[in-house]
Amino acid sequence: LADDMGLGKTIQVLAALLRTKRATSPQQPSPTPSLLVVPASLLGNWKAEATRFAPELRLLIAHPSEPPPAGLASLTDNPAATLENTDLVITTYSMVSRIEWLSAIEWQWIILDEAQAIKTHTTLQAKAVKRLKGTSRVALTGTPVENRLGDLWSLFDFINPGLLGSAARFKEFTKTLERDGHTHYAPLRNLVAPYILRRLKTDAGIAPDLPEKTEMQVYCGLTKPQAMLYQQTVDALTRALRETGGDKMKRRGLVLASLMRFKQICNHPSQFTGDGMYAPAASAKFERLGELCTEIASRGEKVLVFSQFREITDPLAEHLAGLFGRAGLVLHGGTAVKDRSDLVAAFQREDGPPFMVLSIKAGGTGLNLTSASHVIHFDRWWNPAVENQATDRAFRIGQKRNVLVHKFVTRGTVEERIDSMIREKQDMADALLKGDGAESRLTEMSDEALLALVSLDIGKAGV
Repeated sequence: LADDMGLGKTIQVLAALLRTKRATSPQQPSPTPSLLVVPASLLGNWKAEATRFAPELRLLIAHPSEPPPAGLASLTDNPAATLENTDLVITTYSMVSRIEWLSAIEWQWIILDEAQAIKTHTTLQAKAVKRLKGTSRVALTGTPVENRLGDLWSLFDFINPGLLGSAARFKEFTKTLERDGHTHYAPLRNLVAPYILRRLKTDAGIAPDLPEKTEMQVYCGLTKPQAMLYQQTVDALTRALRETGGDKMKRRGLVLASLMRFKQICNHPSQFTGDGMYAPAASAKFERLGELCTEIASRGEKVLVFSQFREITDPLAEHLAGLFGRAGLVLHGGTAVKDRSDLVAAFQREDGPPFMVLSIKAGGTGLNLTSASHVIHFDRWWNPAVENQATDRAFRIGQKRNVLVHKFVTRGTVEERIDSMIREKQDMADALLKGDGAESRLTEMSDEALLALVSLDIGKAGV
């Protein structure tokens, strides 16, 4: 299933699983559950989407960050019995080789999300996935061929083993194709076409039905360094609240400073510590940004990345330059006003830089950046009006493309809880988050409510 990003691959899979479940009966029960294998960064996202769109599917998360009620140990001892009341097991690529019973079960469906994770057939990860047994197999990827035709062979070795011959023979075959040019691709295209479902946003039958703007939450976890810093900051806030002695101004300053620290930690430990390192692997958000922008880059599309923090714009731009293979642009409060129109003009050119990183205050209003078809809110302003203004840099008159808006949310932290309040439009959210004083209003919460809001849920954070 190779639909373009934003055309609903997740929903299609959940619908298929629901149909399978509803087709069963006491006389004809489903023999086994289905297995979904995802990157660790998408574990929380799939759980949230399944709960939202297919609540009747009985889920089991086979991952140490979120053990099932019976515990992973009971699954190891007697997986068949433990899974009797389960429709879908969700695990990660790294766990497939570590949980032996996954390869002992004959699954109803085996579904791989971001299936390019097995594109290199010689890796232990790819070999472990291909040992799985199942009645039906589905690979989800927006980029079935990322760099070379060998990627396609590895995917089909999972979907339909033997269809493309051995790896060695296919390698020789593709050498001939690459030498002779695109005119000779027809036989290969005809061979794989029956097994590929692919819709593009530009398809004549699709484009008229697409919303002009699609917003989605992108859930991230925390790395261990992030989780340690986050918990230390919660503990420090707890102690400091006891010591304010009823001084309202002191308490207000303390709460605002702590909220800022939580946001910095969720972005990257280096933003909090100031060490300047910004290693991508140290931040779950940086890693998720890498996965998302790798797909955007493979499509030749452009992206705007917004942050409220000027100090992280350059590290983000450096990270993105490695992903896109060329430099992008940065615009923040320190950018000279006379230079801003030149940056916009450069970005708007068809052959211009593929990304621009902007601070939300400097770049969130007044600019016309319609050559971007993706907007990423790397961290959250906690005021929907401010975020919408930033999104409208791309989604405005003159935009000929559909715009995908990706809002990053760190699970198990204050980011997720405030995002939930905003999305559910609770009375509390309305009271807290109207106008520009959202964070100021959070300072008026009781100590107990505030600490509950910022507390760390290790399981949800995926540590």
